[in-house]
Amino acid sequence: MARGLNKVMIIGHLGRDPEMRYTPSGRPVTSFSVVTTRTWTSADGERREEQEWFNVVAWGNLAEICKSHLRKDQQVYVEGRLQTRGWEDEEGKRHYRTELVANEMIVLGDRRGTVDYSYEDDEAEDDGNYAF
Repeated sequence: MARGLNKVMIIGHLGRDPEMRYTPSGRPVTSFSVVTTRTWTSADGERREEQEWFNVVAWGNLAEICKSHLRKDQQVYVEGRLQTRGWEDEEGKRHYRTELVANEMIVLGDRRGTVDYSYEDDEAEDDGNYAF
């Protein structure tokens, strides 16, 4: 079978402070959002801007580091893979959410100053489906 590639790299600003939870087995998982901004000039010379929001999930040691060192508005580099998970709510309705599962994170700075910190997670595997 042919190999595929699922790799995502983004640089953006945190939209909210990270939230950390624990799986039933006790493994930490931290979630946060990152917004990226793309700017361009249209054919009529008008400056345009477009934002894209990413839901980011970090596991294990990287989850703890993200919770400790990241804050809203900080600029961050995140590398990982896209994963879509599904679940059913109490009414039996199916929901889906696509997330960037991080395996590397570098704090590039924030709007208040520069923070020099980086970490690469060697154990970025998740526990499968999880519900909060």
